[in-house]
Amino acid sequence: MAIHSSVLQTIGNTPVIRINNLAPDDVEVFVKLEAANPGGSVKDRLALAIIEAAERDGSLKPGQTVVEATSGNTGIGLALVCAQKGYPLVVTMAESFSVERRKLMRFLGAKVVLTPASDKGTGMVKKARELAETHGWFLARQFENPSNADVHANTTAREILHDFGNDKLDFFVSGFGTGGTMTGVSRTLRKLSPKTKIVAVEPENARLLQDADSQAYNADGSAASAHPAWRPHPMQGWTPDFVPHVVLEALGENRIDTFLPIGGAASMAAARDLARKEGIFVGTSAGATFAAALKIAKTAPKGSKILAMLPDTGERYLSTPLFDGIVEEMSDEETAISRSTDSIRFDISAVGGAPSFPPADDAALQEVRETTQDNAVVMYVLEWCEFCWSVRKMFEDADIPYTAIELDSVAYQKGNHGGRLRAALKEICGTHTIPQVFVGGKHIGGATETFDAYNSGKLEELMEAQQIKMAATAKNAYSYLPKWLLPR
Repeated sequence: MAIHSSVLQTIGNTPVIRINNLAPDDVEVFVKLEAANPGGSVKDRLALAIIEAAERDGSLKPGQTVVEATSGNTGIGLALVCAQKGYPLVVTMAESFSVERRKLMRFLGAKVVLTPASDKGTGMVKKARELAETHGWFLARQFENPSNADVHANTTAREILHDFGNDKLDFFVSGFGTGGTMTGVSRTLRKLSPKTKIVAVEPENARLLQDADSQAYNADGSAASAHPAWRPHPMQGWTPDFVPHVVLEALGENRIDTFLPIGGAASMAAARDLARKEGIFVGTSAGATFAAALKIAKTAPKGSKILAMLPDTGERYLSTPLFDGIVEEMSDEETAISRSTDSIRFDISAVGGAPSFPPADDAALQEVRETTQDNAVVMYVLEWCEFCWSVRKMFEDADIPYTAIELDSVAYQKGNHGGRLRAALKEICGTHTIPQVFVGGKHIGGATETFDAYNSGKLEELMEAQQIKMAATAKNAYSYLPKWLLPR
């Protein structure tokens, strides 16, 4: 294992894995796990290639903002590349794509501009182009950029040849999103492994590649309009509502041997089977590609080797139909397992009492009284308590300034300062629970009492008396609690 100089060196060289439980006995099915890339998808490859090519030719200047339209995976890849290299990133994305993708990009520092679902892929591409032209930003243009296919010709295909050797892979199966994987891998395999059959997988209800002549293009290679055959489908990142210019090379040179349509239900079933029977966790697009590989395996000659590209991880599909039926609470069967032993059960009250504290000393009592009198809003908290963080979040959303006394922090550990204050709080408040909230020197209560005061309007009145104007959040205060803390 080498020591890498940055996360960018970990992109590529993804593993090929043999399928042991789902493949027919007389053929070998393999998958290339692109979720092993640091951003969790195959699009890390094109993100790095596009940025570095633009750096070399001078079209991307130091510190310049990068902008791109994406269903999410390219945006995540660009976000990690831009984070490492110091470029601001703005992503445009149709609102229909999963919320996990938005959060991942924002977590990596990108700005995400949503476009209406009704405008589909062409809409988010148009928005990205407008933003680039208006602000002078660098537009990545993944759907037209030749670096997209080049990186797969130079890395993905070479990795496959290294793993299988020349002329030892019988079928290469992949979907198309931007077209880069299909075009780049087929370019190299046609030259160095000509017997390998190239299988392009499409959504059953959106077969665009087989009618690419219906796609109109602008002078810069971008799609001029949506393709008339496109229909909504569940394979996110697969088959936008146009045929990307990048894929025209593979189509024009007749490098695709088979066009194979796959339905949404089959895609999700295959993704679930991969998880439950092979331990391979992927999303719907990967499920579709794997379903196609199994379909090829049924009629392939005995001894055939089939490789399916699995483009991403399943974690960015948690809010999609792929996870329908996967519930948060215990099922009846799981509840029965819980009840099969006598302790640590939700249906039996926990045994145990309140924590014990030494008697409150006068200095600690005086400190609590002075602190709550001298500050408009005071909250006694523990640093990583979920109840405390829920109240903090509510205060922050409502623009309520507050003083937090973090009783378990390092600063309060010396001389058991935090413990002494907790003993004083128990004497003043009549309870040992944390948090405890004071407004204008008046004790409001813990999390529950503070939430109730917020919901009833009483908290707003108390804040007005302290000349604090609360921002309206239009939320039930209890919505700030994690679900597992809500009453059962």
